[in-house]
Amino acid sequence: MRFFKKILPPFCFFFHFSFYAQISGCTDPLATNFNSLATLNDGSCLYSASSITPYSSYSISDSIIETSGLIFWNGNLFTHNDNTDKLLYQLDTLSGVKINTINLTVRNIDWEEVSQDANYIYVGDFGNNAGNRTNLKIFRFNKAALLQNNIIVDSIQFSYSNQVNFNPPPNSTDFDCEAFIVGSDSIYLFTKQWGSNNTSFYSLSKNPGTYTANLRGTINVQGLITGAVQIENKSAIVLCGYNNTLQPFLFLLYDYTGNNFGSGNKRKLNLNLPFHQIEGIAYTGGERFIVTNEKFVNGPINTSQKIHKLNLNNFLNNYLTTSYLERSFRNNQVNIYPNPANEHFCILGANPSFLEIIDLNGKVVKFIAGPFDSISTSDIQPGIYFLKIVEGQTQRQLKLLILH
Repeated sequence: MRFFKKILPPFCFFFHFSFYAQISGCTDPLATNFNSLATLNDGSCLYSASSITPYSSYSISDSIIETSGLIFWNGNLFTHNDNTDKLLYQLDTLSGVKINTINLTVRNIDWEEVSQDANYIYVGDFGNNAGNRTNLKIFRFNKAALLQNNIIVDSIQFSYSNQVNFNPPPNSTDFDCEAFIVGSDSIYLFTKQWGSNNTSFYSLSKNPGTYTANLRGTINVQGLITGAVQIENKSAIVLCGYNNTLQPFLFLLYDYTGNNFGSGNKRKLNLNLPFHQIEGIAYTGGERFIVTNEKFVNGPINTSQKIHKLNLNNFLNNYLTTSYLERSFRNNQVNIYPNPANEHFCILGANPSFLEIIDLNGKVVKFIAGPFDSISTSDIQPGIYFLKIVEGQTQRQLKLLILH
């Protein structure tokens, strides 16, 4: 090992760094096929079967038995029914008690989802169980106007780019929809596909007008998607839905690239709420979410409409607390050699001002000011780390595996 220490710095200096390209693979430590050497997430992660139980559940008003969409805004929940009712209901998050109703004054053919961005609330009138609708639309109104009780509703009308059959057999259409999110410049729809049990995601403008929703990708969720919420400033979306035996689930999409939501990790979590028709989902901060189910009666099964609170800490905390390091500096031209490292490593392709070695909890375990030829790891516990490389005004990050 002493011999290695002596030759490492000149070897690092002369070695051509491009030889050590980044490695594609599963980058999620929670996956069964996690590759500790992978630096680029290729969407291949696999997971063991998992389930989650709400930490709190309570009933909501009988005036909202068909609660179908859900958002959390301004400290309260907002939901709606999915048929004829023109009201948006404001609920207390602690008790589920109805605080207020807002009359949108527009027709409810089949409202299935509510979403939001910084300035607007959007209501999706695009329920399409029969696959024959030609009047799909999303209503939009300003949040500031809502607070001033002066709502003006406009609409975004759309059709699907690849729909040609408007008379499919019953319960077979791929063009029903009950879920969407609003991005910085577009709306993204997630379809409810009765025949395939997949979901396809489409994009369209978030501005009033008439548009074609363009197909962007399809994900095998093995169920019917009924709600969606995105974690702001993160590459993370949580979908909700149920299967044909009314087993509800969440479907996590995270660490994806850009708006290619199927390119990252895909993990399904069953909800321990049998015979609950989960329809809406909202994000309340941290790793906490709220879902609602509509009233369901069928023979001996009588499930009332409820709110359920969930904590996804065990499934999302690792990504949400470290992904800002990993996402920001992918596809760079700087490398670590060797990686895995034993007692030393060097940086190829950069002349850093300083380095930080950061553990999976986001803690800086070592700070090294430049210049340097090699970095000792003898005082660091074996494990997976992120290496933050600062060179002038440029910052990069790479994954580092330390072995002893």
